[in-house]
Formats: sequence, C-alpha cells, structure tokens
Amino acid sequence: MTPRLLQRWAGLVLAGMLAPALVTAATAVPAFSPGDAGGVASASERARKDPRLTRPLYVDARIPAAMQESRYARIAQAPQATWYSPEQHPTSQVAWAVSDQVARAKATRSTPVLVLYAIPDRDCGQHSVGGLPDAAAYRAYVRAFTRGLGTRSKAMVVVEPDAIPFVGEPDCADTAARLKMLRFAVTRIARTGAWAYLDAGHSAWTPYDGRAQLLKRAGIAKARGFSTNVANFRPLRDERAYAVSLGKELARIGVKGARYVVDTSRNGAAAPIAGDVINPTWARLGPAPKRRFQGALDATLWIKHPGESDGAVNGGNAAGQWCDLLADRLSGRAESPGC
Repeated sequence: MTPRLLQRWAGLVLAGMLAPALVTAATAVPAFSPGDAGGVASASERARKDPRLTRPLYVDARIPAAMQESRYARIAQAPQATWYSPEQHPTSQVAWAVSDQVARAKATRSTPVLVLYAIPDRDCGQHSVGGLPDAAAYRAYVRAFTRGLGTRSKAMVVVEPDAIPFVGEPDCADTAARLKMLRFAVTRIARTGAWAYLDAGHSAWTPYDGRAQLLKRAGIAKARGFSTNVANFRPLRDERAYAVSLGKELARIGVKGARYVVDTSRNGAAAPIAGDVINPTWARLGPAPKRRFQGALDATLWIKHPGESDGAVNGGNAAGQWCDLLADRLSGRAESPGC
C-alpha cells in the first residue's frame, strides 16, 4: 500500500474514534534491543517519586467492551485511553468530563490516558472530518480541557493524532497556524503536570524527512515526547526503530530526551497485509497496554479500541460502534455471525 493510501486509511480509522473511546491490551512484548535510545526513568524522576513510574494504567469499567459478554474480558479488563473531541465533549462540557475521568483514576491509584482530538481541519480534507472551526475556538477548548486536568496532573495525554504527519498534504493549508495551535496545546497540557505526547504518525507514513523539525516547531521540547501507530497496525519492532530514529533526529536539532508511547491495540499480527486495512481480517490484539520504561519507551497503549468498528467494511458496522465479530477476530477465535 502506498503511503498516500495508508494516510487516507488512517484518517478513516480515526473517524471511528469520535464515539466514546478508550484503549486496551494483551500478549507479551518482544525483547527490547540496546538500540532503544534513552535510559530508564531518570534520577530526578525517581527522586520525585512520580506515581506514573509505578502505578498501573487506569481501567474504566464503563467502556463498551465491559458491557459485553464475559468472553470479551481480555479486552474489557485492559486499560484504555479516553478520547476528547468537540463532537463528543463540547467546550462547555469537556472540563467536567476530563476532571471526572482524572478523579476516577486517582481513586483507583492508577494513571489515566487521555487523547486530545479537536484541532481545526483535523485531517486536511480527508476522512476524519471535523474538529473546531478556528484557532480561537481551539484555544478555548484546550483551556477547558486543561482545567479538567487540574494543576498537579498525573495523566498521560496523546496530543492530536495525525496532526503533524498530515502537514504537507495538498489540502492542509497554513502549516504555521497548525503548528502554533499544537504548540499552544502542548504548552498548556505540560503546564498542568501531565505528560504530553505529540503524535508522530507511524513507521510506514513516509516520507518523514523533516518530521522532527515539525515536532520541534509544534513545541515538543515542552512535551514528554511523542506517540506512534495510533489506530494503526505496524509491528512494535518497526515502531521502535522509527521512534529511535526520530529521537536521534530530534536530538540532532536540539530536542534531547524525547520519550515515546506506541499504540499496540491491533498490531499483534506479524505484518499488515496491503489493501486490507479497514476492520482487517488478519489483525490481532497486540502487546499489553502497560508502563514499560525500557529505553525511551514509556508505555505500550491501546489507543484504538479493540472491538470497535472502523466502518461498514469486512463485516463491521458503523464506525466507532462495538462489534462482536471484530472482537472475536482480533482475539483469534471463531467469529460471531455479525455485530
């Protein structure tokens, strides 16, 4: 599949994330190589005893998978990330929604994972249409979102999946304005104490020459690092290699110590099959969502929700809706007759 088609497919997949969403996990992670840049948690972090270094990721009992039959317990009992978009959480409601999620995680002594997905023209005219109308509305949304995080946040926040990789698309106008909005979001989120991860696409979203420079202009120096493979299927080995390469390029241009997280919700198969990318028949659950702190890898996360449809293809139903057949497929067992 060409990079262009991969990009279009990624936008379609992310369109399904606009339904209430979170992230999950399973299977063992491959051995890590010395090539992973960075080190274990820094001495200063250990001295501060940041709870994110030791606490598990938050498991939300309200996710769609938890409402299904017990055979989906592997998905339902896994930590998942909550997505915040203006379509599902308007500006007037997002502060409360974020605050409620953070409070629930705190009560269970676990770390919540959130996704901010609200930037105007979010995928530059492709499948995942939406986002806020302009920069002023976006800043207001980010302010409300960060009010919900509080002043001593211990959350992890993935910032605007695909927003950086889409820069350069023919329909993606005003790069400077987009980067300025991302910089505003990262700065505000980091100020709360949350770990912010600017999204960096995935290993097959090429070309990525200059992506490090875009991340720098978008404020990654103020962030914890970057995220990769959101809603995609690239093997963890490929994503680690991509992240190491990107980390080295960031260091070369003056941004040192960037860490990363990888979405492993559906990357358990050996390799993607070209052309079969919407509710793919070959995909399997990937490595468990958990803190890692191995090399520069902070965590494997399930950011895409296993069992939720990408759209009405390959037996799926409407994007973002739960589907028994798809959950069975990802789990590697006999498929239900339908959703």
